[in-house]
Amino acid sequence: MTDPAVSHNLLTTLRRIGALAAPYFRSEERWKARGLLAAIVALNLGVVYMLVLNNQWYARFYDALQNKDQAVFWREIVFFCWIAAGYIVIAILKFYLTQLLQLRWRAWMTRNYLGRWMADNTFYRLELARYGRQDGESPDNPDQRIQEDMQMFTDYTMTLSMGLLNAVVTLVSFIGILWMESGTTSLTLFGSTYTVPGSMVWIAVLYCTAGTIITHYIGRPLIGLNFQQQRFEADFRHHLMRVREYSEAIALDRGAQVEHGQLKLRFGAVLKNYLQLINKQKNLVAFTASFGQASVIFAFIVQAPRFFSGAIQLGQLMQVNSAFGRVQDSLSWFVDNYDRVAVWRATADRLTTFEAAMRAHAGAASPLERTPAPSGQGLSAADVSVALPDGAPLIQGAALSVQPGDSVMLQGPSGSGKSTLFRAFAGIWPFAHGRVSIPANAMFIPQRPYVPNGRLRDALAYPQPAGDYSDEQLVAALNDAMLPDFAARLDDSDAWSQKLSGGEQQRLAIARVMLRKPAWLFADEATSALDVETEETLYKRLAAGVKAAGGAMVSIAHRASVGAFHDRRWTLVPESNGAAARYRVEAM
Repeated sequence: MTDPAVSHNLLTTLRRIGALAAPYFRSEERWKARGLLAAIVALNLGVVYMLVLNNQWYARFYDALQNKDQAVFWREIVFFCWIAAGYIVIAILKFYLTQLLQLRWRAWMTRNYLGRWMADNTFYRLELARYGRQDGESPDNPDQRIQEDMQMFTDYTMTLSMGLLNAVVTLVSFIGILWMESGTTSLTLFGSTYTVPGSMVWIAVLYCTAGTIITHYIGRPLIGLNFQQQRFEADFRHHLMRVREYSEAIALDRGAQVEHGQLKLRFGAVLKNYLQLINKQKNLVAFTASFGQASVIFAFIVQAPRFFSGAIQLGQLMQVNSAFGRVQDSLSWFVDNYDRVAVWRATADRLTTFEAAMRAHAGAASPLERTPAPSGQGLSAADVSVALPDGAPLIQGAALSVQPGDSVMLQGPSGSGKSTLFRAFAGIWPFAHGRVSIPANAMFIPQRPYVPNGRLRDALAYPQPAGDYSDEQLVAALNDAMLPDFAARLDDSDAWSQKLSGGEQQRLAIARVMLRKPAWLFADEATSALDVETEETLYKRLAAGVKAAGGAMVSIAHRASVGAFHDRRWTLVPESNGAAARYRVEAM
């Protein structure tokens, strides 16, 4: 009897794969996708038809050899050439159309998942969820899910599904041939004699059923091990990328040895899991290889008495052997593909987890009510509370306002939630509630700005296209941000995030402000890497810019020197013991 747990797991896996695969075949590309799929199915049927013709050819050809019939021999050689030519043409077309469908499918899935991952800051929410208390599993390494898992999913889905279809059609096509040609077998059991028609069919069924059951129980651990292998490989690759990204900081901290140890630790996990995978695969290969080799001579052994008694000729013996091989191959599809099925299932599980996480976080309504400020009015925040990703309250019930012409400095101990409050104002922090009204034409500068690699003009204009600005505007922004040496390098391509110092990166972010000219500016430690003289010059220019635009400036800073450019203070003050939140905001 079938194990109910196995049946449940199989149905669950098939439902997950169907849920991942179906959207493409219902998408705007559905008719092209369905047409390609129908053509591939038809070509697979054509391959099976050629195999049937080839099986019939076996009987005629080997009979001609046994009878020393030269005319029939050459006629069958010519006929075989036609079969071979047809098979080659069908195989080429099947390969090309299968690859084309896989390419189109992967391209559509990648565009779809990339669009959803980047929409509504879902990529940011997923990263936050990894470090907080969230319902369900948060996916690790989304980059691997999108780049590698989707390629593997489309490849394995097409290869295995078409292979299974081919096996089923081959079984249906050859089981009748095997039944007719294998004759009847007399079986004596407990003193009684039984006649078994189509004996080779029953032998093939019993042989392959036993093989499938044994294969499943030998190879079942491969599913979990493949899932873990992909995870460990992705973790190792991710840490390599972080070492490259933070190469300068690691070198300055003399942290190469520590990072080397971390990389060896992660690679050790890769090797340890892979060794377990090899051991399990070794057991599976040992069985499947033995199973396959035994089947090569199995039909000859069973049919040998009929051949040597003269009941059948050499051609019929070869036809029976060929048909038995096709039936046995079809029934052994699961045995032959178990390791690939294990990888396929692990890939589907990873994509399902990613899909579920994106559905949970995409477009999730924040408890914070954020609305545009009426024309001519500034920022207002009422009863704003901010929590950490794990749910711990950080700031409670803040009531704040900024009017045009104001300049406000936000101060407080490190870790008190200053940057988090800015994130709530910007509308990207999902763990906040209350009401915020924010004016249009506002711009936020993080302490560590993002600097994309490529042309300098693209990094300067980011996130807007560089073509929106003239060279004169770009050069003026660089000069205003005290980066005159880069004015002649607008078309230079480089890894600017590593090429520029921390202070240069901060000045590049300020150059973006000079370029976009926002009326409202929220600066988070935007000059922390600059010397006091440069900081003073740039703050004067920033303050003048927002004042000219009729807006205001709010800054987070620890340096007392920054306070000279602000006329108001917001201070995060620790709450007394027993309070719900850690800090409150005092506005002065």
